[in-house]
Amino acid sequence: MAEHADEIETTNDSLVEKITEKIHRDDSSSSSDSESVKKTKYDDDDDDVKKHHESSSLKSKSYRLFGREKPVHQVFGGGKPADVFLWRNKKISASVLVGATVLWVLFELLEYHLVTLVCHILILVFAVLFLWSTVSKIINKSPPSIPEVRIPEDTLLQFTSALRIEINHFLQMLRDIASGRDLKKFLAVVAGLWMLSVVGSWCNFLTLFYMSFVVLHTIPALYEKYEDEVDAFVEKAMMELKKQYAVFDDKVVSKIPRGPLKGKNKD
Repeated sequence: MAEHADEIETTNDSLVEKITEKIHRDDSSSSSDSESVKKTKYDDDDDDVKKHHESSSLKSKSYRLFGREKPVHQVFGGGKPADVFLWRNKKISASVLVGATVLWVLFELLEYHLVTLVCHILILVFAVLFLWSTVSKIINKSPPSIPEVRIPEDTLLQFTSALRIEINHFLQMLRDIASGRDLKKFLAVVAGLWMLSVVGSWCNFLTLFYMSFVVLHTIPALYEKYEDEVDAFVEKAMMELKKQYAVFDDKVVSKIPRGPLKGKNKD
Protein backbone atom coordinates (compact mmCIF):
# COMPACT_ATOMS: atom_id res chain seq x y z
CA MET A 1 0.00 0.00 0.00
CA ALA A 2 2.81 2.39 0.77
CA GLU A 3 4.45 1.67 -2.57
CA HIS A 4 1.13 2.27 -4.34
CA ALA A 5 0.71 5.60 -2.56
CA ASP A 6 4.25 6.63 -3.55
CA GLU A 7 3.50 5.84 -7.19
CA ILE A 8 0.32 7.93 -7.10
CA GLU A 9 2.23 10.83 -5.53
CA THR A 10 5.00 10.71 -8.15
CA THR A 11 2.36 10.55 -10.89
CA ASN A 12 0.64 13.62 -9.49
CA ASP A 13 3.98 15.44 -9.25
CA SER A 14 4.77 14.65 -12.87
CA LEU A 15 1.35 15.86 -13.99
CA VAL A 16 1.80 19.11 -12.07
CA GLU A 17 5.23 19.62 -13.64
CA LYS A 18 3.85 19.03 -17.14
CA ILE A 19 0.97 21.45 -16.58
CA THR A 20 3.38 24.09 -15.23
CA GLU A 21 5.72 23.68 -18.20
CA LYS A 22 2.79 24.00 -20.60
CA ILE A 23 1.59 27.16 -18.89
CA HIS A 24 5.10 28.66 -19.08
CA ARG A 25 5.34 27.77 -22.75
CA ASP A 26 1.96 29.37 -23.47
CA ASP A 27 2.98 32.51 -21.58
CA SER A 28 6.29 32.73 -23.37
CA SER A 29 4.65 32.19 -26.77
CA SER A 30 1.94 34.78 -26.03
CA SER A 31 4.53 37.28 -24.80
CA SER A 32 6.68 36.69 -27.86
CA ASP A 33 3.62 37.12 -30.07
CA SER A 34 2.67 40.35 -28.32
CA GLU A 35 6.24 41.62 -28.59
CA SER A 36 6.28 40.81 -32.29
CA VAL A 37 2.92 42.58 -32.73
CA LYS A 38 4.22 45.63 -30.86
CA LYS A 39 7.41 45.62 -32.88
CA THR A 40 5.42 45.42 -36.11
CA LYS A 41 3.19 48.26 -34.93
CA TYR A 42 6.20 50.40 -34.01
CA ASP A 43 7.78 49.66 -37.37
CA ASP A 44 4.56 50.70 -39.11
CA ASP A 45 4.46 53.91 -37.07
CA ASP A 46 8.08 54.63 -37.96
CA ASP A 47 7.28 54.04 -41.62
CA ASP A 48 4.32 56.41 -41.40
CA VAL A 49 6.46 59.08 -39.75
CA LYS A 50 9.15 58.67 -42.41
CA LYS A 51 6.56 58.88 -45.18
CA HIS A 52 5.09 62.00 -43.59
CA HIS A 53 8.50 63.68 -43.35
CA GLU A 54 9.31 62.70 -46.92
CA SER A 55 5.98 64.03 -48.20
CA SER A 56 6.38 67.28 -46.24
CA SER A 57 9.93 67.72 -47.52
CA LEU A 58 8.81 67.06 -51.07
CA LYS A 59 5.94 69.48 -50.63
CA SER A 60 8.29 72.16 -49.32
CA LYS A 61 10.61 71.62 -52.27
CA SER A 62 7.78 71.61 -54.83
CA TYR A 63 7.00 74.52 -57.11
CA ARG A 64 5.09 77.44 -55.61
CA LEU A 65 3.37 80.21 -57.54
CA PHE A 66 5.59 83.30 -58.01
CA GLY A 67 8.36 81.48 -56.11
CA ARG A 68 6.83 82.26 -52.71
CA GLU A 69 8.10 80.57 -49.56
CA LYS A 70 5.37 81.73 -47.16
CA PRO A 71 1.73 80.69 -46.83
CA VAL A 72 -0.90 82.72 -48.67
CA HIS A 73 -2.09 84.29 -45.42
CA GLN A 74 1.43 85.56 -44.66
CA VAL A 75 1.81 86.90 -48.21
CA PHE A 76 -1.22 89.16 -47.62
CA GLY A 77 0.29 90.49 -44.40
CA GLY A 78 -1.14 87.99 -41.93
CA GLY A 79 -3.48 90.53 -40.28
CA LYS A 80 -7.12 91.47 -40.57
CA PRO A 81 -6.91 92.42 -44.28
CA ALA A 82 -5.59 88.93 -45.01
CA ASP A 83 -8.49 87.45 -43.03
CA VAL A 84 -10.93 89.48 -45.12
CA PHE A 85 -9.40 88.55 -48.48
CA LEU A 86 -9.12 84.84 -47.57
CA TRP A 87 -12.63 84.65 -46.05
CA ARG A 88 -11.41 83.61 -42.60
CA ASN A 89 -14.35 85.62 -41.21
CA LYS A 90 -17.13 85.02 -43.71
CA LYS A 91 -19.48 87.67 -42.31
CA ILE A 92 -16.95 90.50 -42.61
CA SER A 93 -15.74 89.37 -46.05
CA ALA A 94 -19.30 89.06 -47.35
CA SER A 95 -20.21 92.49 -45.91
CA VAL A 96 -17.21 94.14 -47.59
CA LEU A 97 -18.00 92.49 -50.93
CA VAL A 98 -21.70 93.42 -50.71
CA GLY A 99 -20.78 97.02 -49.82
CA ALA A 100 -18.46 97.29 -52.83
CA THR A 101 -21.17 95.80 -55.06
CA VAL A 102 -23.75 98.32 -53.79
CA LEU A 103 -21.39 101.22 -54.53
CA TRP A 104 -20.67 99.86 -58.00
CA VAL A 105 -24.40 99.47 -58.72
CA LEU A 106 -25.08 103.03 -57.52
CA PHE A 107 -22.31 104.68 -59.51
CA GLU A 108 -22.24 102.47 -62.61
CA LEU A 109 -25.68 100.99 -63.25
CA LEU A 110 -27.85 103.73 -61.69
CA GLU A 111 -25.36 106.42 -62.82
CA TYR A 112 -25.31 108.05 -59.42
CA HIS A 113 -22.59 110.71 -59.19
CA LEU A 114 -20.14 110.84 -56.31
CA VAL A 115 -20.74 114.51 -55.46
CA THR A 116 -24.51 113.96 -55.48
CA LEU A 117 -24.22 110.94 -53.21
CA VAL A 118 -21.95 112.76 -50.74
CA CYS A 119 -24.27 115.76 -50.63
CA HIS A 120 -27.35 113.58 -50.05
CA ILE A 121 -25.59 111.69 -47.26
CA LEU A 122 -24.54 114.98 -45.59
CA ILE A 123 -28.10 116.37 -45.90
CA LEU A 124 -29.45 113.24 -44.20
CA VAL A 125 -26.84 113.45 -41.42
CA PHE A 126 -27.52 117.14 -40.78
CA ALA A 127 -31.28 116.55 -40.70
CA VAL A 128 -30.93 113.73 -38.17
CA LEU A 129 -28.60 115.79 -35.96
CA PHE A 130 -30.92 118.81 -36.16
CA LEU A 131 -33.98 116.78 -35.15
CA TRP A 132 -32.01 115.08 -32.39
CA SER A 133 -30.78 118.42 -30.98
CA THR A 134 -34.28 119.94 -31.11
CA VAL A 135 -35.94 116.99 -29.41
CA SER A 136 -33.21 116.81 -26.75
CA LYS A 137 -33.87 120.46 -25.80
CA ILE A 138 -37.59 119.84 -25.49
CA ILE A 139 -37.23 116.76 -23.27
CA ASN A 140 -34.27 118.24 -21.34
CA LYS A 141 -31.67 115.73 -22.43
CA SER A 142 -28.09 116.18 -23.58
CA PRO A 143 -27.60 116.97 -27.29
CA PRO A 144 -25.78 114.52 -29.55
CA SER A 145 -22.04 114.55 -29.11
CA ILE A 146 -19.90 114.51 -32.24
CA PRO A 147 -16.62 112.62 -31.58
CA GLU A 148 -13.26 114.18 -32.34
CA VAL A 149 -10.74 112.52 -34.60
CA ARG A 150 -7.42 112.06 -32.85
CA ILE A 151 -4.44 110.55 -34.64
CA PRO A 152 -1.25 110.05 -32.61
CA GLU A 153 1.74 111.88 -34.04
CA ASP A 154 3.96 108.80 -33.86
CA THR A 155 1.45 106.73 -35.85
CA LEU A 156 1.18 109.43 -38.50
CA LEU A 157 4.98 109.70 -38.78
CA GLN A 158 5.34 105.91 -39.07
CA PHE A 159 2.69 105.78 -41.80
CA THR A 160 4.35 108.64 -43.70
CA SER A 161 7.78 107.00 -43.43
CA ALA A 162 6.45 103.63 -44.61
CA LEU A 163 4.64 105.30 -47.51
CA ARG A 164 7.81 107.15 -48.51
CA ILE A 165 9.80 103.89 -48.49
CA GLU A 166 7.22 102.14 -50.64
CA ILE A 167 7.09 105.02 -53.15
CA ASN A 168 10.89 105.06 -53.46
CA HIS A 169 10.94 101.28 -53.89
CA PHE A 170 8.33 101.55 -56.64
CA LEU A 171 10.27 104.30 -58.43
CA GLN A 172 13.49 102.26 -58.17
CA MET A 173 11.69 99.28 -59.68
CA LEU A 174 10.45 101.46 -62.54
CA ARG A 175 14.00 102.69 -63.18
CA ASP A 176 15.33 99.12 -63.25
CA ILE A 177 12.65 98.03 -65.71
CA ALA A 178 13.06 101.07 -67.95
CA SER A 179 16.85 100.67 -68.06
CA GLY A 180 16.48 97.39 -69.95
CA ARG A 181 18.78 95.36 -67.70
CA ASP A 182 16.25 92.53 -67.53
CA LEU A 183 14.70 92.09 -70.97
CA LYS A 184 12.30 89.39 -69.74
CA LYS A 185 10.88 91.66 -67.04
CA PHE A 186 10.66 94.57 -69.48
CA LEU A 187 8.67 92.51 -71.98
CA ALA A 188 6.40 91.17 -69.21
CA VAL A 189 5.62 94.70 -67.97
CA VAL A 190 4.92 95.96 -71.49
CA ALA A 191 2.62 93.00 -72.18
CA GLY A 192 0.82 93.54 -68.85
CA LEU A 193 0.29 97.25 -69.54
CA TRP A 194 -0.99 96.48 -73.03
CA MET A 195 -3.49 93.95 -71.66
CA LEU A 196 -4.57 96.47 -69.02
CA SER A 197 -5.10 99.12 -71.71
CA VAL A 198 -7.25 96.69 -73.69
CA VAL A 199 -9.37 95.89 -70.63
CA GLY A 200 -9.58 99.62 -69.82
CA SER A 201 -10.99 100.33 -73.28
CA TRP A 202 -13.87 97.95 -72.55
CA CYS A 203 -14.93 99.58 -69.26
CA ASN A 204 -14.32 102.69 -67.18
CA PHE A 205 -12.10 103.09 -64.14
CA LEU A 206 -14.82 102.31 -61.59
CA THR A 207 -15.75 99.03 -63.24
CA LEU A 208 -12.08 98.08 -63.57
CA PHE A 209 -11.52 98.88 -59.89
CA TYR A 210 -14.58 96.84 -58.90
CA MET A 211 -13.43 93.89 -61.02
CA SER A 212 -10.00 94.02 -59.37
CA PHE A 213 -11.66 94.15 -55.96
CA VAL A 214 -13.80 91.09 -56.74
CA VAL A 215 -10.75 89.23 -58.04
CA LEU A 216 -8.87 89.97 -54.80
CA HIS A 217 -11.82 88.62 -52.82
CA THR A 218 -12.21 85.40 -54.80
CA ILE A 219 -8.98 84.24 -56.47
CA PRO A 220 -6.72 84.13 -53.35
CA ALA A 221 -9.32 82.18 -51.37
CA LEU A 222 -9.82 79.68 -54.20
CA TYR A 223 -6.06 79.38 -54.68
CA GLU A 224 -5.53 78.67 -50.98
CA LYS A 225 -8.17 75.92 -51.18
CA TYR A 226 -6.76 74.26 -54.33
CA GLU A 227 -3.12 75.28 -53.83
CA ASP A 228 -1.40 72.01 -54.79
CA GLU A 229 -3.43 71.47 -57.97
CA VAL A 230 -2.90 75.05 -59.17
CA ASP A 231 0.84 74.98 -58.43
CA ALA A 232 1.28 71.73 -60.36
CA PHE A 233 -0.60 73.13 -63.36
CA VAL A 234 1.33 76.43 -63.29
CA GLU A 235 4.63 74.56 -63.05
CA LYS A 236 3.86 72.68 -66.26
CA ALA A 237 2.75 75.90 -67.96
CA MET A 238 5.91 77.73 -66.88
CA MET A 239 8.11 74.94 -68.21
CA GLU A 240 6.36 75.18 -71.57
CA LEU A 241 6.69 78.99 -71.59
CA LYS A 242 10.40 78.72 -70.82
CA LYS A 243 10.84 76.38 -73.78
CA GLN A 244 9.00 78.79 -76.07
CA TYR A 245 10.99 81.75 -74.74
CA ALA A 246 14.24 79.88 -75.32
CA VAL A 247 13.22 79.35 -78.94
CA PHE A 248 12.21 83.03 -79.25
CA ASP A 249 15.48 84.16 -77.64
CA ASP A 250 17.52 81.98 -79.98
CA LYS A 251 15.75 83.07 -83.16
CA VAL A 252 14.87 86.73 -82.45
CA VAL A 253 16.35 88.30 -79.30
CA SER A 254 19.88 87.01 -79.78
CA LYS A 255 19.99 88.55 -83.26
CA ILE A 256 19.14 92.06 -82.04
CA PRO A 257 22.28 94.26 -82.12
CA ARG A 258 23.30 95.62 -78.72
CA GLY A 259 25.54 98.45 -77.62
CA PRO A 260 29.12 98.09 -76.34
CA LEU A 261 29.70 96.61 -72.91
CA LYS A 262 30.67 98.71 -69.90
CA GLY A 263 34.11 97.13 -69.78
CA LYS A 264 34.89 98.17 -73.33
CA ASN A 265 33.71 101.72 -72.60
CA LYS A 266 36.07 101.93 -69.65
CA ASP A 267 38.98 100.71 -71.80
